Amino acid sequence: MNDLYVRYLKPLFFGKKFYFLLVGIILLFILSNWISLLFEFAEILLIFTAVLALLDYVVLFGSTRLQIQRIVPERFSNGDENKVALFIRNEFRFPVFLSIIDEVPIQFQERKFKIKMRMKEGEELTHTYSLRPVERGEYFFNDINVFVQSPLQLVTRRLVQPAAQMVKVLPSYHLLRQYELKAHSSNLSEAGSKRMRKLGHSLEFEQIKEYVRGDDIRTIHWKATARKGQLMVNNYTDERSQQVYCLIDKGRVMKMPFEEMTLLDYAINATLILCSVALIKQDKAGIVTFADQVGNVLAADKKAGQMSHVLEMLYRQQTKFLETDFEKLYGFVRTKITQRSLLIMFTNFESLSSLQRQLPYLRNIARQHLLLVIFFENTELKELTETTVDNIEDLYIKTIAERFAYEKRLMVKELQQHGIAVILTAPQQLTINTVNKYLELKARMAI
Repeated sequence: MNDLYVRYLKPLFFGKKFYFLLVGIILLFILSNWISLLFEFAEILLIFTAVLALLDYVVLFGSTRLQIQRIVPERFSNGDENKVALFIRNEFRFPVFLSIIDEVPIQFQERKFKIKMRMKEGEELTHTYSLRPVERGEYFFNDINVFVQSPLQLVTRRLVQPAAQMVKVLPSYHLLRQYELKAHSSNLSEAGSKRMRKLGHSLEFEQIKEYVRGDDIRTIHWKATARKGQLMVNNYTDERSQQVYCLIDKGRVMKMPFEEMTLLDYAINATLILCSVALIKQDKAGIVTFADQVGNVLAADKKAGQMSHVLEMLYRQQTKFLETDFEKLYGFVRTKITQRSLLIMFTNFESLSSLQRQLPYLRNIARQHLLLVIFFENTELKELTETTVDNIEDLYIKTIAERFAYEKRLMVKELQQHGIAVILTAPQQLTINTVNKYLELKARMAI
């Protein structure tokens, strides 16, 4: 018995294992009490949270107390920033946290569009954001989704405001006013030419004035003479209204994109501005589109509704970007545009050989009209020519880019040698360069 105590019981009760076991039992007893207390506390907290969530739900879903409205113009300007406003009024009796998802047209591919804000009780505000379309057509907005939270932020309510509407994206009209002012205020004498007005018997009537010795008696206005009791004559000036046609190439060479817009859309935007300026300068504006066939034609005119016809025609332009047939364009110009006119052609040539194939038709057009050919500088190639060379591959790429840029300059010289006015421009500068060239030709009385 003594041996059993010494071998088993004494080490068990008086050794280190015994003390560890005793401490473990005490800790387990204390922990079990704490767990029960924590469990009871968690139950109380859960009930309290559930009550708060229920209260939050009742407050948020009691009634619709948030007003939201999208304010968007009837039309967008292609290639420009267009403002869209969201008017929001908080009619809840407490501050709210909002997450707004406006379902913008799919053309913008805005997959992470979300507006977050906090509104005070009774607050009204207007949030504005911008959209930049890069192609013409019909754009469809859909509903406005609003996720509302109270200050507790335990429950989220989703409100869907029906707001489906269609917006037309028209050729760029935001800059119309700017260029209209430029056309009204431009000092044409800066070009070094002085305008000479000559009296004559042209088709354009200017005014009725009193007869003075030397006036042609054939111009006497007899009705005005009877009313005034003295001789009155008609005064005429040389006709100042000239025809200005924009020839828009819709072939495959105009499909090249720059800043997400095709060259065709850049040409359409420039045409809209140019027609507006030409009408302000009392010229007759017209449009001809062409690709494999001559497309839409708007006869040159300066009547009051001409600008509306220009805008509508440019808005509806569609193309398959086929190969351009300059021979058919020349045939149309020769037979349909009989009066000498300023023809502004928007096209593009990427190689000297492609220009030389079309050069005979351009020369024939230039014999009958004042032809201005506008084609585009490849801005990406220009950037490559300005890069620093670090290796053989970079040197090769830079050399090829410089070759293409040099070929563009050769095309300009080739056209100028045949008496054809030409503009080589970056797409972003197309409108301003075209308008300036038109005003220059107008100041020189070249048309």
